[in-house]
Amino acid sequence: MIIRKSMEEIEIMHEAGRIVAQTLEAIKKAVKPGISTIKLDKIAEGFIRKRGAKPAFKGYRGFPAAICVSINEGVVHGIPSCRRLKEGDIISIDIGVEYKSFYGDAAITLPVGRVSSEASRLIEVAREALQVGISRCVVGNHLYDISHAIQTVAERAGYSVVREFVGHGIGRSMHEDPQIPNYGHPGKGPRLEEGMVFALEPMVNAGGHEVEVLPDKWGVVTRDRSLSAHFEHTVAITKVGPLVLTSL
Repeated sequence: MIIRKSMEEIEIMHEAGRIVAQTLEAIKKAVKPGISTIKLDKIAEGFIRKRGAKPAFKGYRGFPAAICVSINEGVVHGIPSCRRLKEGDIISIDIGVEYKSFYGDAAITLPVGRVSSEASRLIEVAREALQVGISRCVVGNHLYDISHAIQTVAERAGYSVVREFVGHGIGRSMHEDPQIPNYGHPGKGPRLEEGMVFALEPMVNAGGHEVEVLPDKWGVVTRDRSLSAHFEHTVAITKVGPLVLTSL
């Protein structure tokens, strides 16, 4: 069941989303060659707690950190560690917060120093896929109009979208119905209605769409070890169009 939110609830989710966005901005400033991913995690957790929110991922099904960090072939759910970033890496950072009993969730992929033209292009295509997906969050559209739009942008660029992991509804729970694949046929799925709130999150691979889970049971990487980029926003569907809740 897709739970629709009132405008008052969406406003609280917007507050949660702003904290996510501000935290990502703080992380952007810290990402550079030589910094460890556990240091990024500490920065994020401190920032979130100072704003009266909780890092939603920490403790979720046993996840040990405040943020997910996935480097190069990493897709999602990477655990921060002592690994230090190197010039030319790309890093995906996923942040969720709980604030006043509601959740916000967003992710970005960043270059570390100067990166290859292929890495830059992948990042831009994944970013574009998210923006085009958001543009389909319109009352009366079908859910899979979003999915198809994301898939089209990625595959037109010669990339693939991950199938095993998907976007999701969000609200008083971090993961609500519906699941939102990053692929599918337009005109399918439930009609979009005012008050629905989704976390759209295209995961775009430079190679094949297949992934595998690392022995730590959390980190997900591309099976062919090609680069992967991940972007996410929490978006409310309103009568005047999509409202991105995780932007500044």
